[in-house]
Amino acid sequence: MKKKIVSIMLTAAMTATLLAGCGQAAAPAAEAPAAEAPATEEAAPADEAPAAEEEAAPADEAPAAEEEAAPADDTAAAADEGSVLNIQCWNEEFKSRVTDHYPGYEKVDDTTGKIGDVTVKWTITPTEGNAYQNHLDDILPTNAEAAADDKVDIFLVEADYALKYINADPAVAMSMDDLGITDADIADQYQYTKDIVTDANGALRGLSWQACSAGLIYNRDVAKEVLGTEEPDEVQEFVKDWDTFTKTAEDLKKAGYYVESSVNDSYRVYSNNVSKPWVDGTTIQIDPNIEKWVEDSKALVDAKETNTFELWGDDWNKGFYPEGKVFAYFGPAWLINFCMAADTEGSIANAGRWGLCVGPQSFYWGGTWICGAVGTDNPSLVKDIMLTMTTDKAVLKEIVEKDSDCVNSPSLLAELAADTSFGSEILGGQNPYQQLADGAEKVDMSNISDYDQGCNESFQTAMKDYFEGKVDYDKAVENFYTAVGEKYPELSH
Repeated sequence: MKKKIVSIMLTAAMTATLLAGCGQAAAPAAEAPAAEAPATEEAAPADEAPAAEEEAAPADEAPAAEEEAAPADDTAAAADEGSVLNIQCWNEEFKSRVTDHYPGYEKVDDTTGKIGDVTVKWTITPTEGNAYQNHLDDILPTNAEAAADDKVDIFLVEADYALKYINADPAVAMSMDDLGITDADIADQYQYTKDIVTDANGALRGLSWQACSAGLIYNRDVAKEVLGTEEPDEVQEFVKDWDTFTKTAEDLKKAGYYVESSVNDSYRVYSNNVSKPWVDGTTIQIDPNIEKWVEDSKALVDAKETNTFELWGDDWNKGFYPEGKVFAYFGPAWLINFCMAADTEGSIANAGRWGLCVGPQSFYWGGTWICGAVGTDNPSLVKDIMLTMTTDKAVLKEIVEKDSDCVNSPSLLAELAADTSFGSEILGGQNPYQQLADGAEKVDMSNISDYDQGCNESFQTAMKDYFEGKVDYDKAVENFYTAVGEKYPELSH
């Protein structure tokens, strides 16, 4: 396997040299080899990258270069690595990032690729009905005993249930120490992205290429009409805290607009700013900030200043168009770029008339973490994929430019924020990266728990009946406890 990876990296280095000669930005050639576990201590410093290009052997001399890169004492271990890399996902997102940006990846068909002489197999299990987690629960605990070509090598997790797999006993996600990834390798990443996948003993067990800080996405035309300005810093003054947000909702209602499409839009802003986790030991607890969401949302619904629509439904989506009469949504870069009908003529996004400001509180929404599966027979390649996709600034910049992700690199976001030529068409030419970078610095995930996804979903469902006047608050809370008890029988309240 070492030889396979080194061959790929040499090809990438020579390709980078050719691209640089054409005036295109090239990734530093020294970054990829640093990802090989056996050679971590010998990796060249970043400031020596040009030397790596100079020493790249001509194609007909490649075998000699490969043998130099693979010390004799590592050969046996490399030979033991597998010929199939199995990756478990719930959608096409990570697959598209790898196929588009990982050096040397070759597509075979929609579910298969090649990296050197390693076959890459993608298994996508949708999240509906908890199918993806159920699938992981079936295969990860016995992964070490699986047949070589069936072993899971990489699996993906989201923040809402990450700790379930990060704290699994016995472990199912490899630690960075076991993969040979050092603190120095990942120094240029936001701390919260590490906190989410750090286990109870302090071991880091996953990495993300994303930093999904979020803000208030507002309709510039409505802002100009009702607030007298569409500039982000000035609009922020009208939504700077929840009391001010509520006052602005009153003004918007008088002009015929909803402040947000649904109470569910603001839920994550409140839930990301709690002072305690959903579960203490085995006891469910409702944080005061969650209770404040209920209080504030009930007032907005009763005043007909918002609605109770489910996220992603047709009614909720109506605000993507002017006739929907919605002032704002809360969300991250991926919501702006991929979910607000930017490609549809007549939408606000298509016309470039959204703006972005911080809103009442900083928060984040989403993100995908890459985990190396315990039992993998491709640890060197797993390590290289994790480091390339989350730390290689050339790759991360490609992801920004092609996919519009807010990436997990403070230094790169700072460079983008300072680039006066950069602007989002959807945001009317606004450069959002300084705000997104500032928001990522403020995210605090110290109060997440293994049960967040189930508790958050059950609570919002239970409160919908309260907001719509079908039950009183106490009954809604009782219904919440019942629903959570069915999902997690081990919990009490």
